[in-house]
Amino acid sequence: MRQQASAVKPIRFGAAMFLLLGLIGLAGVSGAAQAAGRTVYVLPTTGIVDEGMAHYLADGIAQAERDGAAAVVIKLNTPGGDLFATNDIVGTLLEAKVPVIVWVAPAGGFAASAGTFITLAANIALMAPGTSIGAASPVTGEGGDITGTEGDKVRNDAIAKITAIAQARHRNVDWAVQAVSSARSSPATEAVQLGVVDGIAADLDSVLSSATGHKVEVGGTTITIDLSGAATTEIDMSPFLAFIRLLSDPTIAFLLFSAGSAGLLAELWSPNFVTGILGALLIILAFIGLGALPLNVGGVLLIILAVVLFGLELTVTSHGLLGFGGLVCFALGASALFTAPVDPFAPLVRVAAPVIATTTVTAAIFLALVVWAAIRSRDMLAPADTVGRAIALAPGTEAVVRRPIEPLGSIHIAGEEWSARSIDGRPMDRGALVRVVRTDGLTAIVEPAQSSSSTS
Repeated sequence: MRQQASAVKPIRFGAAMFLLLGLIGLAGVSGAAQAAGRTVYVLPTTGIVDEGMAHYLADGIAQAERDGAAAVVIKLNTPGGDLFATNDIVGTLLEAKVPVIVWVAPAGGFAASAGTFITLAANIALMAPGTSIGAASPVTGEGGDITGTEGDKVRNDAIAKITAIAQARHRNVDWAVQAVSSARSSPATEAVQLGVVDGIAADLDSVLSSATGHKVEVGGTTITIDLSGAATTEIDMSPFLAFIRLLSDPTIAFLLFSAGSAGLLAELWSPNFVTGILGALLIILAFIGLGALPLNVGGVLLIILAVVLFGLELTVTSHGLLGFGGLVCFALGASALFTAPVDPFAPLVRVAAPVIATTTVTAAIFLALVVWAAIRSRDMLAPADTVGRAIALAPGTEAVVRRPIEPLGSIHIAGEEWSARSIDGRPMDRGALVRVVRTDGLTAIVEPAQSSSSTS
């Protein structure tokens, strides 16, 4: 019996250890699940609302749903953007299965135009001090009102959309309608007082504490948000998507197109393959960005004409006139590179004026150096030409008439042909031997030579 007891002890001890390890494992899984549930994903969202932003937010919210995150915070700062992308983002927020908090930040930022729709669609909307929201009226690309039947259709559709969003999130419907119908805009404090947003938060910790305790509807179920002690994880945009959005910046697209054109011009002037390949690559990248913008073909043609004139300036003696025309075309093309966007919610895109000025001045300096170098090279060659002309047309030098002098013709001397006229106006036939008496500019003054038997 003692042996049996001793044999049983190791078995019981091993079972106890197995049970203990199992409990530790369950505790670890439970702790990991709890940690995942106490994580808040932060999505920094800035710039124009476009398809890239819509994909970024959809992917970030989907990842938060898969990972069981406690909430998603969208840190928003936008002047507006594409209507279709706005609809996609609003749909993503309304259908999200995780609480979504839109925080308009940083201080001085805003949620204008399309940003108003996105903010109102959040479960909880917060704003940093010094921010604003509103001005969601559909306008033309130049900022004017859309008139006629088209204006009524666009305006009524926008009012219907923002009304539905405000009702779904229990926000101030009257203010939302005014934001579209009369471009109403409110600072953060007024937006809180009017029930447009839920509160003011100066930093991310304030966002989490302000959201805690709110009851929101997520996936058809009402839940109470508890973010006390939750950790935050920032999810940046994928490098590829960020690169595509960077190319869509109007100033970046213009710089890429200008630099690429300069590279091709350098390749034509001094073939080396490197500048040509780099120039072609930059132009391709520029057109990727330009494809997402309201491009004005006239502006592109003006820039191309400017590059052609720059190239001609390098090969044709125009004393800077072609280069000046190229500079004018370049500046006009850059200013008119983009047309007014057809989307009534999209902001007007244009190349930054300082960039236009800087690139134009840089091109002017380069052309001035080219013209100066060309003039200097011609001046350096002038003395040699003068010496050669003085030797060839020295008084007393004999030559042969090439084109009959009647009284103006030409003579052949020292392997070159020079204009000539007779000293007394008498005609001289081709092949006659003459002697240079003096020069008048580039014209030789000649008289019959003593010998009269030479022929050319």
